[in-house]
Amino acid sequence: MTGFGEMLPHHDNTIRLDRERKDKWGLPVLAMDVAMRANELAMRKDMAADAAEMLEAAGVKDVKMHDNDYAPGKGIHEMGTARMGRDRKSSVLNQHNQVWDAPNIYVTDGACMTSSACVNPSLTYMALTARAADHAVRELKAGNL
Repeated sequence: MTGFGEMLPHHDNTIRLDRERKDKWGLPVLAMDVAMRANELAMRKDMAADAAEMLEAAGVKDVKMHDNDYAPGKGIHEMGTARMGRDRKSSVLNQHNQVWDAPNIYVTDGACMTSSACVNPSLTYMALTARAADHAVRELKAGNL
């Protein structure tokens, strides 16, 4: 049994292209500089305790807990690399998912969100994309793009 939870956003968590390591096609692979902090470590302990409690309540005997040290980058949605915000100093995108300095570019995947709950965010991406497409059409018709 496993659990999923939110990893809080921190500006010093980064994902970048590795200049030295390459994939089988010779392209740079991702280098992640991400750390679990006190909140995430406490959440993992809580999830393990809750899982054991549920299994025991269901009648499972001799529940043994173990932590495989599930590291960031395994089965998660990396997010926040082009965060949406209210000003260009602290964000890459405006409230319409447009790149501040290139208004003809819209980013509607997980890059615009700094965090996500423990559920799959795909429906949110779809909603952001529909909203951004509507905005782009209006801006194009108005001659702003």
